[in-house]
Amino acid sequence: MARYMETLTIERGGFRIKVPESWWEFDVRPESRDDSIRRMVNERVEQRPELAPYRDTYTGFLRRAAADAWKSGALYCGCMAESFGGDTPITGSVTVSLVGGRTSEGAPLANDPAAIASQLAVKEARKPGDSWRKVTTVDIPGVGPAARTHGIEDIPVPDDSLNRTVRAVLMQTYIPVPGQEGKVALVAGSSQVLDLADSFFDIFDAITSTFRFTN
Repeated sequence: MARYMETLTIERGGFRIKVPESWWEFDVRPESRDDSIRRMVNERVEQRPELAPYRDTYTGFLRRAAADAWKSGALYCGCMAESFGGDTPITGSVTVSLVGGRTSEGAPLANDPAAIASQLAVKEARKPGDSWRKVTTVDIPGVGPAARTHGIEDIPVPDDSLNRTVRAVLMQTYIPVPGQEGKVALVAGSSQVLDLADSFFDIFDAITSTFRFTN
């Protein structure tokens, strides 16, 4: 995945972040996202005809990512959907959301990285193939410390009556918002390509390290 060296700076209200320039970004609003995704897939296939066999796979992945981003209130959703010559396309996504919480008494939850990390659950794999999660704190250059989880996790399928889950590579970084008690910018990266977990952890870490507040 060495082609992801060139980056594109994304700016939204209050933050900016750099992503590989080959990634996709589109309107995630329900009333317009299907048309937006269809146009983007058609344009990408015209530019790179070798992607044509994966048109339906890409379209389905991007629609699911857009729906999940909308439901989570994401301010940004970027996706990669590429073929590197194998039988299975490589897909992944990064979202940025502004989230916050309150205690049962109504007070804002602490957004100190150490406090956040202490509330996040570690999960050990009991046998090969089990899901797992590690909790750490990291330092974002120009921003400061942040709590982080990363691992192979079983993520609930949204609005699924059968309570099914999807196993995915997942990294979530909780970056305190300056001057806003209880608020964090959540940068979440995920991919269902489990065999490339270590590569995706590196990609998600590199993208998250470019996050900056602009206000």
